[in-house]
Amino acid sequence: MKILVLQESDWLQRNPHQSHHLMERLSLRGHEIRVIDYEINWKTNNNPGLIAKRTIFKDVHKIHEGASVDVVRPSFLKISVLNYFSWIWTNWREIERQIKEFEPDVIVAFGLLNANLGVRISKKYNIPFVYYLIDVLYNLIPEKSLQILGKKVKTNTLKNSDMVIAINKTLAEFAIETGSVKEKTMVIDAGIDRDKFDPEKIDGSSIRTEYALKDDELLLFFMGWIYHFSGVKEVAEKLGKAKNKNIKLMVVGDGDAYDDLVKIRDKYDMGNQLILTGKQPFSKIPEFIAASDVCILPAYPDEIIMHDIVPIKFYEYMAMRKPVITTKLNGVIAEFGDDKGILYVDKPEDVVDLASQIDVKDLGGKAFEFVRSNDWNTITDTFEETLYKLIENRKKNG
Repeated sequence: MKILVLQESDWLQRNPHQSHHLMERLSLRGHEIRVIDYEINWKTNNNPGLIAKRTIFKDVHKIHEGASVDVVRPSFLKISVLNYFSWIWTNWREIERQIKEFEPDVIVAFGLLNANLGVRISKKYNIPFVYYLIDVLYNLIPEKSLQILGKKVKTNTLKNSDMVIAINKTLAEFAIETGSVKEKTMVIDAGIDRDKFDPEKIDGSSIRTEYALKDDELLLFFMGWIYHFSGVKEVAEKLGKAKNKNIKLMVVGDGDAYDDLVKIRDKYDMGNQLILTGKQPFSKIPEFIAASDVCILPAYPDEIIMHDIVPIKFYEYMAMRKPVITTKLNGVIAEFGDDKGILYVDKPEDVVDLASQIDVKDLGGKAFEFVRSNDWNTITDTFEETLYKLIENRKKNG
């Protein structure tokens, strides 16, 4: 089967998400995958010129050797706000072009603006359209004035999709409330690569040695894009003010708040108590998690972007037998509830005190038991079967 994927994030630069895991596995099964993406970090990438030129990246893979995904990046005008309007125009042309050249059997969208373009164009060419929700994207639009428009666009896409797939129960409920047809809405959870995230095989001792971590030191761990609302700055600040130097924080990744973390580290002379590794290869992430004691997601609980999502990293933490301390996020509470190795705090600063009081081994065991059946191969089976059924139904019904 030929699958055209639409998304509004950088397929190459950003960390692997649901889309990467599923599409690379489908590629390994012999399906042809073509992605239309967006250079979301164009402002910080500082590439020359006012126009980002159309670019094609062949045979891309981020997770699995042997996987082959072709990525097409339409041109756009590199001027704030105008970038959206120019990108909408070039995306429309690109989707039309790919339908004629690539001849996809199905379109799967993870984005917002180009998802709406995709669902409209799919009707024109009678191609099944799947909308895959991993978060509430219009809340991520930097320009607040455009978020209302973004919500209207998303509602229209949900109403017109042939199938809506959500990554968790809360997002599925959101989709139905917003306009998706209940009978055409399903949940496909995030998965775990059992070969890569295996606590019996992965040893974090080399990481602890590399960063001079002693056996009696408790290591808190955060990975991913560091937003200002991620709560990591508050945890670091609390550690800097605390007297207990046996609790340390490791942050793997980069992002908007990275420079602020550097300033906090320097301000409190934290030395190796606040360990900032920068972005790391995905292949090394299991080792980093294995080296930790407690994983954290201390995001602001009142941050609307975080309300309904359950990041994939939760499953990866839990698969490595690590307890997770998080703020009280709606999607996380709905997905995991209590007594699953997840502990909840009211605000980011509370993470430090709670971490020093818990039974890491016991809670890590509970986390592992809860997610052990979330295997990517099984999840890919479900997704693949869903796409096949949509294609067959379209052929039967014309």
